Amino acid sequence: MIVAQLMHFSQKFDRWFSMKKTEKRKTGLIHCQNRHLWKAGVFSFFSLFTLLFTARSARAEDTNVEAEVRALQQQNAILEQQLEKQNQSIETLSKKVQELETSNTGHENAMAQNAPPAAAGYNLGNVNISGEGGVAFFKTGSQGFSPNSNFRVDEARLFVEAPIWKEVYFHGEADLVTRENNNLNVQTGELYLDAQDLSDLWGRDGQLNLRAGRMYFPFGEEYLTRYAIDNPLLSHSISDLWGYGTGLEAYGTLSKFNYAVAVQEASGVNGLQDFNGDEEVTGRIGFKPNKHWDFSVSATRTGNLSAQNDMVSALWFGNTLFESLGGPGTTVFNVKLVEGDITARWSRWSGGYVHAFGGYGHYDDNDPAVNNGRDFFYYAVEGVQNLPKKFYVATRFSQAFSDKGLPLVGFGNYNDFGFPTLSTDLWRWSLGIGYRFSDQLLLKTEYSFESGRDLNGQFRNNENFFGTEAAFKF
Repeated sequence: MIVAQLMHFSQKFDRWFSMKKTEKRKTGLIHCQNRHLWKAGVFSFFSLFTLLFTARSARAEDTNVEAEVRALQQQNAILEQQLEKQNQSIETLSKKVQELETSNTGHENAMAQNAPPAAAGYNLGNVNISGEGGVAFFKTGSQGFSPNSNFRVDEARLFVEAPIWKEVYFHGEADLVTRENNNLNVQTGELYLDAQDLSDLWGRDGQLNLRAGRMYFPFGEEYLTRYAIDNPLLSHSISDLWGYGTGLEAYGTLSKFNYAVAVQEASGVNGLQDFNGDEEVTGRIGFKPNKHWDFSVSATRTGNLSAQNDMVSALWFGNTLFESLGGPGTTVFNVKLVEGDITARWSRWSGGYVHAFGGYGHYDDNDPAVNNGRDFFYYAVEGVQNLPKKFYVATRFSQAFSDKGLPLVGFGNYNDFGFPTLSTDLWRWSLGIGYRFSDQLLLKTEYSFESGRDLNGQFRNNENFFGTEAAFKF
């Protein structure tokens, strides 16, 4: 468009120059005027040349701009393709992460179920020192373990953890105070070496880990939340199966399954050795299909224990240790147990869960005078619902029973309900409320109803429990 205007201007200038030339000839001044007109023509020519050069430069610049725009459009198309590929990659990774979470979360099963308390304490070089405990107020009925209102240190434990070599770690626990210990003597809890990820030898993480030392019997799941900071209530179930034994334990995960298998000493006398070569064998298999559900099945046998030397097993049941129920001629006794656990979790309404379990056991001995073999059963259902502002409510109902009777102490006074007193039935209903200041400080209050019947048919009605506790860890 600029070039056309310049051509039009040139044509008009030529016509004007011709007309002026004719007029000047007529006046006789043509020579003088030609000089001026020549200067004007030269000026016009250079002006026209300048305008044409500017126009060509403008067109060249326009062409460069168009080329740059096209290049930017091409780059933008390439970036959009790359972004689409990245989005597809992110979506693929997200699906893989969800699959991993589905197969590995939960208690966060085999690893979490068998792991020591989280190392949240103080580091001295490679050594980590942490602790847990609880201070409480207890009150029971007249036949309970605390008929007189009293303040007490309910728990106090110290943990030491340290790496030893590569994936081998040390874990030690000192029990300063426990509810089951009626004095202030320090006792040894768990103490073991943990060789993790042995399955790296065949290129798999977490499939095989091995422990050697003194460990919990990996039976059931309630023992995993016995410590005050982990337990939403102050009490445990009526059965409350737990105990320590020295030996070997293998554990790990296989896809959505997890397992733990242990061979341990079962004597409850000193916790170091038993007086019979028949060891306790325990196994648990768990299945976690997704983040909402957990299933597990456990089994154990104490093996034959010496009635005269071992006297009691290291396995607790009903707030007392399994022991020989036979007469003077009894030399060995044993207990077999099987249990199933199921947990359902939800995230709506601030989150919560329901955990239920049930089990069957059989006691036997070689009393020559009488058949002391007996079956017993137990179960529990526990529910927790989180509330706004860090509050929660919790409840648990549990029961144990046996036709021939077992020592079931529960909240009762041991002198009244320990062996040789036998109970055919004992149940407990606990109601509690708590407030979580943080993961390291918990305040909770509970009231529990407890009742049952002994082997003579007499009711147990004065064991109800009230308590409040501040649980902590560091």
